[in-house]
Formats: sequence, C-alpha cells, structure tokens
Amino acid sequence: MPLSRPCAAPAGARTRALEILCLSDPQSKVEQTQGLWAMLSSHPIDPDAVLHAPADLPGRPGRPRLVDPQRVPARSPFTLEGRAALLHAVAHIEFNAINLALDAVWRFGAMPPRYYADWLRVASEEALHFTLLRDHLRALGWDYGEFDAHDGLWVMTQRTAHDVLARMALVPRTLEARGLDATPPMQAKLRRAGDLRAVEILEVILRDEIGHVAVGNRWYHWLCARAGVDPVARYAELALQHAAPRLRPPLNLDARRAAGFTPAELERLE
Repeated sequence: MPLSRPCAAPAGARTRALEILCLSDPQSKVEQTQGLWAMLSSHPIDPDAVLHAPADLPGRPGRPRLVDPQRVPARSPFTLEGRAALLHAVAHIEFNAINLALDAVWRFGAMPPRYYADWLRVASEEALHFTLLRDHLRALGWDYGEFDAHDGLWVMTQRTAHDVLARMALVPRTLEARGLDATPPMQAKLRRAGDLRAVEILEVILRDEIGHVAVGNRWYHWLCARAGVDPVARYAELALQHAAPRLRPPLNLDARRAAGFTPAELERLE
C-alpha cells in the first residue's frame, strides 16, 4: 500500500488575503473572503511573511467602467433607474471596501494578531454588504457593473501603501467614516421614494460601519502611542500630506462617537 502524503499546511492569513485581493470575479471574492474569516483558526497568522504586490492590484471585473469622479452623474432616487444608480454607487463602495480591508491585512507586516483578525472580520462584513446591495439591485432589474463608477477609495489606498499609520488615519477614519455622515440622509431619501428594503440594508451597513471605523480608530491610536505622537496633530499633518478630502457637514456626531472619535478629534473635525 502506498504511503499517504501529508496534507499541505494551509496558507497564512496574509498570504490568502493577497490571493483573494487578486481575484477579479466579485462572487468569488465575496465567497473566499467570507470563507477565510470563517476558517481563520485554520490559517496561521503570518505577520513576518515577506509578500510582494502584483502590478495589477486590486483584482476587479471588467465592469463597471471607472471614470473621473466628476463624470459620475448624480441620480435622483425618485426614479427607478436613478435609485438603481444610487444603490450601484453604494455597492461599488462596498466592493472597494472588501479590497481595502484585504489590503490592510496583507500589506502591513509585524502587527499584532488582533490587527489581522479585525481587518479580516471587516472584509467579511463588507462582502455581506456588497451581496445585500447586489441582490437588491438585481431585484430592481440591474446588476453590479451596469453604471459607471470611480476609483477614489483605491487612490488613497495607493497613497498610503508605505505607511500603516497613514492608512489607518486616512482610509477607515476619513474616507469610510464619511459613510457614517452620508447614510442617514440617503436613508431618508430612499424612505420617501418607498424603497424600504434599501433603507433596511443601509441600516445594516451603518451599524457595521461604526464598528469598522472603530477598528481604524483603535489601530490609529495604538500606532500613535507606539510612535509617541499626538493623534490630533499627526492626523492634521497626514491629511495635508496626502491631500485627504475635506469633510462635508453635517457630521453624524453620535455615530462618530460610537466609532471611537475623541472629543478633541470631533472638535477639530467640526
């Protein structure tokens, strides 16, 4: 009888995150992201692995067509096509958010194990958000990829690829935190338009995004403490250095407090 071969050891979590980030098919990316989180205990955390980025990150489908942000038209939620376009824009944000979380896992080594677990959980929840939105978009007669979109979130990911402190400051705490402010007014419009399912989906997203921004806040403050820098002053420097977008009022102060922004930070933001 031939000897059985030992099973290959599972790839490390950071290695798998990079492999999933390279996937272009949205459904495969969703399923494998959620699978990695569900089976995280089977994948060793590999904080010291030396990984190299392929030239074509992130993996994404051929559609939607990516255009300049100024060329993405504003759509009214009070027409069916306009509502589909609005929800498509949110679905595109959530698809990008999967990529952002996976990138935070593979790109930055030598972080505590909880850092990687936090961002893999975030990636899995972003995959759920994308799935909920895509299913609802299909129920309206459209699908992801049928409207133009822009690449603003990934641009900041590229700008902060060299510095985990800058990444935590400017992606979850700045770009993703804007969703905390934008979601309640969007829900109000969709409620007036009669799309209560979309309102429910956005409520799930808002609840989870408070937790995602809290993850960014936790690790930003941890990194500032490790570096011995003041979080408020350092944020201002990083926002200027990397040309972070200015916040537009009104701010959802309750959600931002729940996500871990300090009184000093909120005062500076206002």
